[in-house]
Amino acid sequence: MCIRDRYKALINRMGFNNPGIDQGLANARSASSYKGIVGINIGKNKATPNEQANDDYAIAFEKSYPWADYITANFSSPNTPGLRDLQSEDAAGRLLETLKNLQTKLHQETGRYVPFALKVAPDLDEKQITGLSRVFRDGGLDFVIATNTTLDREAVKGHRNAREAGGLSGAPLTSHSTEVIAQFHAGLGKDVPIIGAGGIFSAKDALDKKAAGASLVQIYTGFVYRGPALIHEIIRAW
Repeated sequence: MCIRDRYKALINRMGFNNPGIDQGLANARSASSYKGIVGINIGKNKATPNEQANDDYAIAFEKSYPWADYITANFSSPNTPGLRDLQSEDAAGRLLETLKNLQTKLHQETGRYVPFALKVAPDLDEKQITGLSRVFRDGGLDFVIATNTTLDREAVKGHRNAREAGGLSGAPLTSHSTEVIAQFHAGLGKDVPIIGAGGIFSAKDALDKKAAGASLVQIYTGFVYRGPALIHEIIRAW
C-alpha cells in the first residue's frame, strides 16, 4: 500500500509468506548470471512458537550458507506475530549464540566464512538498544542492520491509509532510523559495523546515516520512488 504525495511512504504487510528456504535458494541458484553480492534474509515460520524459533533460523542458516555472501537473520519484522519478542536481551543472546556456533562449525567444515547480521526494529527504546548492543558486542555479531519498518503512525497521522496494518517505511522513518543508528553506534563502537536502512531518498539521507555510524546503507522504499538514479547519486556522494 502506497502512501503517496508528501508522505513518500509504503505500508508492507506481506510478512514472510513464501514457498520456503528450499525454493528461495533454487531461485537464487537459477540467477547464475548475476555476479554481485548475494545476501540471504532468513526468518522463522509464522506458525513456529518463539521457543522453537532458533531451530528455524538454524535450518535456514545452514541451507543458505553455501550460496550466500552474507546472511541476515530478520527478527524484527512487524508482520509476523510475536517475532519482535525475540529482540529481548535473553532471546537475542540465545539466537546469536546458536548462529555463531553454527557459523563456526560451517566455517571449519568448508573453509569459507560467511558473515551474518541481525536486523533490528526502529521501535526500540534507549534501554533496549543499550542491552542489545552489549549482547551483539559480547556475542561477536558480524554486523547489524538498522532498521526495519515501524509500527508508529505519528508521522502519517490523518492520512486515509495510516491505520492499515503492516510496517511503515519510507520518508517518515528517515530521521528516526538515523537516531537509532547513532544510539547503536554509541554502544557498539567499531566492534560491530552497522548497515543503515530506513527512509533513504537522497545522498544527504545516506550521508546522514554514515555520519551517525553506518558503514554501508541499504535502500528499499526510496528505490521505489526514485529508481536507479538514487543509487548513482549515493555512490557519487559517498
